[in-house]
Amino acid sequence: QVQLVESGGGLVQTGGSLRVSCVGPGRLFGVTDMAWYRQGPEKSREWVASIMSGGVTDYADFVKGRFTISKDDAKNTVYLQMNSLKPEDTAVYYCRAQRSPGIWSRSDYWGQGTQVTVSS
Repeated sequence: QVQLVESGGGLVQTGGSLRVSCVGPGRLFGVTDMAWYRQGPEKSREWVASIMSGGVTDYADFVKGRFTISKDDAKNTVYLQMNSLKPEDTAVYYCRAQRSPGIWSRSDYWGQGTQVTVSS
């Protein structure tokens, strides 16, 4: 069962931009924290950015100043705007939402991922 659905990935040149989106159940937006993760080739999944239910954001150091996480509760969608992309940003990007508000756990909702490829 897929609870979250990502889209918007693709191929982009170094220095370019992409915006990936994640759509989920309306009941999650406004009450649960959400996050973007990514997994590059031969790498483990790593955290990229988070947005709390109230809108407070946080970012991994390697994307700070380049990526922006946001959400539109009316559209049941969380976004990750990616600017100044680098080849090392190439990865499958995943959306995560807390199953229980305020708690990150193994039972959280995950999407299937969307591929982002940055060429040199």
